[in-house]
Amino acid sequence: MPQPRTRRTLGAVSPVDFQRLAELRRMQAIAVGLLIAMAVLFVVSFILQSRFPGWGFVRAASEGGMVGALADWFAVTALFRHPLGIKIPHTNLISQKKDDIGEGLGSFVEENFLAEDVVHDKLSQISGARRAGEWLVERQNAERVSAMVATASLGALAVLDDDDVQELLEVLVRRHVIDPEWSPLLGRAAESFVAGGHHEALLDIAAERLEGWLVEHPDAFDRVVSSRLPSWMPGIVDRFVDHRLHTETVRFVQSVAAERDHPFRIAMSKFLSDLAGDLQSQERLQGQLEAFKHGVFDSPRIRALAQSTWQTARAAIVEMLEDAESDLRTRMVRAAQDFGLKLQEDATLQYKIDVWVMEVVERLVRTYRHDLANVISETVQRWDAREAAEKIELQVGKDLQFIRINGTVVGSLAGLAIYAMATLVIAPLAGISH
Repeated sequence: MPQPRTRRTLGAVSPVDFQRLAELRRMQAIAVGLLIAMAVLFVVSFILQSRFPGWGFVRAASEGGMVGALADWFAVTALFRHPLGIKIPHTNLISQKKDDIGEGLGSFVEENFLAEDVVHDKLSQISGARRAGEWLVERQNAERVSAMVATASLGALAVLDDDDVQELLEVLVRRHVIDPEWSPLLGRAAESFVAGGHHEALLDIAAERLEGWLVEHPDAFDRVVSSRLPSWMPGIVDRFVDHRLHTETVRFVQSVAAERDHPFRIAMSKFLSDLAGDLQSQERLQGQLEAFKHGVFDSPRIRALAQSTWQTARAAIVEMLEDAESDLRTRMVRAAQDFGLKLQEDATLQYKIDVWVMEVVERLVRTYRHDLANVISETVQRWDAREAAEKIELQVGKDLQFIRINGTVVGSLAGLAIYAMATLVIAPLAGISH
């Protein structure tokens, strides 16, 4: 349970606060010690001055020192509390003027630190992009950035619900992939594909693969052919037909692969061209393709596959993000370093980023500077009056004690000077004797 804030501790909670409090108490002790010393000197000199006139100077100096010390003690104390607990007017100023101080501080920050010209001049003097590049090039900094991104990503994945993600992905896929008509797009793609002659390469691959299969599996081809022949035909005829058809088929495939103007190639080109045109013009074919598309994507198996794919991908991403030595994290570190190096070397990129950052910051400051200043004012207003006084006294109280010490010294010198002037100058001129 935290300690209650008291006047004795001035709300100190941290080691730094208690160090400031100790320094404040030390300076207060010095100021009080000087006041006591002045009082003792005054008593002694007041007793001895009748017998030893020189002690009159000591009395005047000590008397002035006491007056200065007491006056400055009152002035310093009146800032933070009522002197001796007496509610004298215009004392305990910080507690009474706390809200005004907060508003004034907020206005001061707004007008002097968040002014547009101040922000613009400061931003124009620095190259944040270049410094960021120099920082990112260091591997430990790139690893720190990678860890921050990984932590943020893991947090996002932990918050996201799998059903919500799947629903979002489904909506996006349906809106941008499924709902648009495929037929015109596929038709134009097929038309461009055929016009560029790219289908020839596919025919080459198909012919090569088919020829290889026929050569390596003649028995399988023979069984397929034999199953189609009448059962009453003699076996020797079956074997002849099988062998003949196999040879002709291999020869046909070889000719398709070798001859660019082969009738089969021409026919396939014509078929693909007609299909490309039909996809763009025939409503019946377009409807069939759309029905097929929706039937596939609306299938429960496809939806289950999409769900399992997301879960698998999510688990893999989480595993890689958690492992600092994973390939993903390593690539993130390398990417950060590469980007930092580019920031260092590319002056154009530096300029673009600096200008962008400047515009964003200036827009934010211009839009929210009053709100930022209000944060200061509202924070001070929420402080308890006594707490505010203690906070400020803890921060500046040590320096204010010098006022009391200086007041004691200056008062002593002033008292001595006045007494000396009166004794050595005014009294002789007026004919006053002691």
